[in-house]
Amino acid sequence: MTRLLALVAASLAALPAQAAQFQFCWVGANGYTMEGVIEFPDALLDTDIINETQVTGFRIQGYKDGFPVGFWSLDMLTPETSWTLSFDTRSLRFPTGGSRSQQTYQEWNANGEVNNCGADGGFGFNGGNWAQDVCIDNRWIDDSSIDPFTPLQAYPMDVRLTCEPSLPIS
Repeated sequence: MTRLLALVAASLAALPAQAAQFQFCWVGANGYTMEGVIEFPDALLDTDIINETQVTGFRIQGYKDGFPVGFWSLDMLTPETSWTLSFDTRSLRFPTGGSRSQQTYQEWNANGEVNNCGADGGFGFNGGNWAQDVCIDNRWIDDSSIDPFTPLQAYPMDVRLTCEPSLPIS
């Protein structure tokens, strides 16, 4: 019986920890949008700010006028990848505004110059002190830039998101 209990305990310990998973979408300027998913251990829920070292799953897909323009995921991370992330697990919000010291800087496969996201389908997002914008094929897409303080909220996976630019009504 002791051997059976030890086997069951070892099996349970080998199971992956439950992961909190949230979706988000970003609406940039001129038809640029991005959808993504962030995952981290449940144990980190309600612990204030987590960073890129605590994230277990992450992926972003970029669009221009609804058409895919690039993709990046945590499985593509290399030592050369620009990868800085802050996430507030209580408010489900990525802090924005561009200060590394205040953990409000986002660098997801795109450095501060927004020009190192990879060629041929390379995609990245940067939320720095100048703007929030995207990189496509190692090029900064200036036309995508929006105010750096624009909120970037995440939502439970069962919430239906619309990641479409709102059209002004005149």
